[in-house]
Amino acid sequence: MFGTHNKRGLSSEYQSHVNILRPSIHARRANLTVKFQDIYGFTVEGNVDDVNILNEVREKVRKQGKVWWALEASKGANWYLQAHFSSTLKFSTLANAVTLKRLIRKGIPPVLRPKVWFTLSGAAKKKSTVPESYYDDLSKAVDGKITPATRQIDHDLRRTFPGHPWLDTPKGHAALRRVLVGYSFRDCEVGYCQGLNYIAAFLLLVMKTEEDAFWMLAVLLEDVLVNDCYTNNLSGCHVEQRVFKDLLVKNCPRIANHLEALEFDVSLVATEWFLCLFSKSLPSETTLRVWDVLFYEGAKVLFHVALAIFKMKEDAVLGAHHVGDVINILQNTSHHLFDPDELLTVAFEKIGSMTTTTISKERKKQEPAVMAELDERERRLNSLRGGGVR
Repeated sequence: MFGTHNKRGLSSEYQSHVNILRPSIHARRANLTVKFQDIYGFTVEGNVDDVNILNEVREKVRKQGKVWWALEASKGANWYLQAHFSSTLKFSTLANAVTLKRLIRKGIPPVLRPKVWFTLSGAAKKKSTVPESYYDDLSKAVDGKITPATRQIDHDLRRTFPGHPWLDTPKGHAALRRVLVGYSFRDCEVGYCQGLNYIAAFLLLVMKTEEDAFWMLAVLLEDVLVNDCYTNNLSGCHVEQRVFKDLLVKNCPRIANHLEALEFDVSLVATEWFLCLFSKSLPSETTLRVWDVLFYEGAKVLFHVALAIFKMKEDAVLGAHHVGDVINILQNTSHHLFDPDELLTVAFEKIGSMTTTTISKERKKQEPAVMAELDERERRLNSLRGGGVR
């Protein structure tokens, strides 16, 4: 397995876990429930309808794969690079760009996902700026070193998707540890933040090598997401929550008003969505469809998807009378969103248009208030510490 060395890929023993659905049906409270492993090895529990949805989704993925392969055959193996990186205004280039955006929103075939993610996200370019041996050298240099970050990483390894047939093994833990520890030394300001373990775990499952997973994590934290999202005070995450609250008011005013009446803070659910990039909330195959678009269109996608989850359950949320009811509705909804097309259709067709520029302006507007709050919190903590010393 690729857990023992950064150049290795998934072994046949792991792939045997992920090629087919293996349902185990049992009766529970007169409801028929089904347990099975999805294509990334996660155990999923749902009803028979959920299995049917997943099978339909996979048939769509198979057909979508044929479209990608046909384009690779007619336009060349890396045709999408020209569409993404070219600054020319040639009609053929613009047409390719439109085609690429539409294709990515419909899903990248799993077999092509590592290559497409690595190139379109900018990870390949980032990797090319350092010596070929960078990751190996980094892993060797930090091996055995102990820091607050490494101690927290070691604490979190077994809590990262427990029961997974590869991640929850010594080899899986070792691979995940190397990626997280390596990055904690690459960017000491970020170091390690809980949430990154789930993201890195997903990257390990998707990318063909441990080294590529490391570079995907690097490009995600350094280029795709907002700055300071994972630093000590989580200031970037606090900014994102404020931006999201404003967007909810603008795009779903009835929901926003009802939540305000309930004194419900959206950060109760949205913090995990943004810190873990939905990896703990959505089924894995749906999460990775969101990531397909995230790596191509940027962090605005997170807002689209978060708003869509609220929008899809608008009536239920409006009928809720307690904060706990809202949390249960949203968690239950997200955990059973097995159809990525349903979610992404709402996200991009029923939510108002958002551009990266618009989101950036919203962030700048919210930053002063967030920093003021964090400064005040720090002053109170320092005051309490001072009081304790006397």
